[in-house]
Amino acid sequence: MNAEKIKAGAVFPEIELPLIGGGSAILGMPEQGCDWKMVVVYRGRHCPLCTRYLNQLEQLKPEFNKLGVDIIAVSADSQTQLENHLEELEVSYPIAYSLNIEQMQALGLYISEPRSEQETDHIFAEPGLFVINEKGQVQIVDISNGPFVRPELEVLLSGIGFIRNPDNNYPIRGTY
Repeated sequence: MNAEKIKAGAVFPEIELPLIGGGSAILGMPEQGCDWKMVVVYRGRHCPLCTRYLNQLEQLKPEFNKLGVDIIAVSADSQTQLENHLEELEVSYPIAYSLNIEQMQALGLYISEPRSEQETDHIFAEPGLFVINEKGQVQIVDISNGPFVRPELEVLLSGIGFIRNPDNNYPIRGTY
């Protein structure tokens, strides 16, 4: 089933999910004194490329925070799967879990079934990355149908810096 892709400039959907370590988060809501939010959707524990990407993101977290961008990662994994995944992750940003099919569709993500029980035991979202501005609008969106295509984090960081510079007066792109 295909979902309509989320549009640049649209208000990011309100999705609340549990966080590892307790509590919950509204995905697009900035915290930590930031006014923008980056939501990184990853495939799950079964994906070594996701693990690498999430760990790379941790290395740039201070730079994103300097630009006023808070970070959260999310997958369809269960709490137990995420707890096991933490053994391979070295991250300090929040991670949410239990993203369901309806929420994946609301975000316009590509959705896959596992190839086998060895991969995982549930349907999961392919990678997506959303940067939400201070108005709650999708400023940047990147949606992939496979694990091999994701934004290069240093390029993304540089681009957000350019967008956030008031001298550039840079609009949300892709709204035609």
